[in-house]
Amino acid sequence: MSVPECIFCKIHSGELPATIVNRADGLLAIEDINPKADVHVLVIPERHIETFREIGELSSDEDKRMLDFVAETAKLVGLDEYRLMVFCGAGAGQTVFHLHWHLLGGTFRGMPG
Repeated sequence: MSVPECIFCKIHSGELPATIVNRADGLLAIEDINPKADVHVLVIPERHIETFREIGELSSDEDKRMLDFVAETAKLVGLDEYRLMVFCGAGAGQTVFHLHWHLLGGTFRGMPG
């Protein structure tokens, strides 16, 4: 399911441009436009899920594929050591309400938003 006003849904559909670093069935990894580390990639499922609270909407196979994709993307961009962050709700700093993971490596320059 796609939400027409969601920036990540628009990126998945090709309506908005992004620098894609990895793609798999239903998953996308893009460079963050406001990086907080030397490497800052966002991993985004195609399926629109607002926050991590709704992760149960994914099947266990989808969950595993997403986590495997995160690990594959880290390796692809040359990271052996990295931070993996997910924000759940506005009070925690989530600004785009479409589940996504921040994959950060190298020198850290602040909190993603």
